Amino acid sequence: MSLNQAIKKWDRKSSDYISDVYANYCDSSSFSSELITLMEQERLQLGASWLLKKHVENGAILDSKESIKFYALLNKLEYWETKLHVLQCIHSTKIQGAQKNKVEEFLRKCLSDTNKFIRAWGYNGFYELSKQHKQYQKETKELFEMALRDEAASVKARVRKCVTKGF
Repeated sequence: MSLNQAIKKWDRKSSDYISDVYANYCDSSSFSSELITLMEQERLQLGASWLLKKHVENGAILDSKESIKFYALLNKLEYWETKLHVLQCIHSTKIQGAQKNKVEEFLRKCLSDTNKFIRAWGYNGFYELSKQHKQYQKETKELFEMALRDEAASVKARVRKCVTKGF
């Protein structure tokens, strides 16, 4: 069975099933690239992004070509969970000059999202953007100050973790 078929069979609930998919396919040299391609299909987005996040958590780092393709998907993300998975992968992806405006736009939308998880990880995304592109550091610090004053406790907790790491 192909990775595409395995993700299609997932009921979007069973963590055991999707974890088994990961275990069966993660050793492929093209795993990350294939997942990014599958994320282009709305029906496969959630499963593919979950698998990519798991892969990144296990130490995978997207190469330059994969990063470009990954960031090209930002305007096509349909599910809040997929947005969250993407935000949680940013630390393992290089934001090249050509992508930084697209990433910045995506992150700004995340900061105004109604979902607290998306907002929290949007701030984290700004932290990662500012680590790679120093011109964002001043604004990121200002965003953090506002968040620590105005945001929900769960969002503040994520911002504090970024502040603790420093720039």
